[in-house]
Amino acid sequence: MPHSALFQSNVPGYDLVARGKVRDIYEIDSQRLLIVTTDRLSAFDVVLPDPIPGKGEVLTQLSNFWFDMVVDIVPNHLTNESIESLNLDATLLETIARQCIIVKRLHPLPIEAVVRGYLIGSGWRDYLQSGNVCGINLPDDLRQGAKLQTPIFTPASKATAGEHDENISMSQTEDLVGEELASRVREISLEIYQRAAEYAFKRGIIIADCKFEFGLDDEGDLYIIDEILTPDSSRFWSAANYRVGISPPSFDKQFVRDYLETLDWDKTNPGPALPAAILKQTGDKYRDALRILTK
Repeated sequence: MPHSALFQSNVPGYDLVARGKVRDIYEIDSQRLLIVTTDRLSAFDVVLPDPIPGKGEVLTQLSNFWFDMVVDIVPNHLTNESIESLNLDATLLETIARQCIIVKRLHPLPIEAVVRGYLIGSGWRDYLQSGNVCGINLPDDLRQGAKLQTPIFTPASKATAGEHDENISMSQTEDLVGEELASRVREISLEIYQRAAEYAFKRGIIIADCKFEFGLDDEGDLYIIDEILTPDSSRFWSAANYRVGISPPSFDKQFVRDYLETLDWDKTNPGPALPAAILKQTGDKYRDALRILTK
């Protein structure tokens, strides 16, 4: 059973570098960071006031599972050092041990690497307006949730806290990170998606789309960072319940987004409180995704 929800961490003895939508990042030294994945939940780029008990643990465990599966495609930011090596207070250690990692200190790229295998979300909205997604022309008359003939790489700019990510073209991506690096990120992202999607489908889950982040070390070597293929960064649909023309039932935070769409809320801070039933169902969906994918 999940522990009490952790909305915000406090790790004495280590300087807080950043507090993101979900992760609190602390400096260990010039080469390493401590990342605590809290139970915070963001939707429409707004951090909601109610955490989901156990969510941070699910994200950590699932990310580590995928990092290991694709390590032959791209190295990741994990150092594989135990959290116990930091000699934290025993009570604090018990609270955060299963939802934190020690990672290499890298230079994040200023883009979100998004891969879409199905037409949904902001990709669907862009398609309705222009017939393309991030400058990629798609066939006419596609319906919501349609499977694309081949997965597409549709990057986005990184938003600061409280702002919204924006879809950008490959040309804009090259302007931000350079042509060679943009091409490497695209190819790696597509390869990871293909492998993960095939694996998940055998277990009854469709990965409709996903978002990756990358960083460089001081020598210019590329690493995948942050989280990977979690219910926060991907859309997981039940293959058994999938059909075209709707936003299918999911194992991710789309469930929360759908609830929020029923409210009179302008998608800016502060976010609305979530009912207990929504909190519980969201947590259950996240745990179901972890169980199905890692069993």
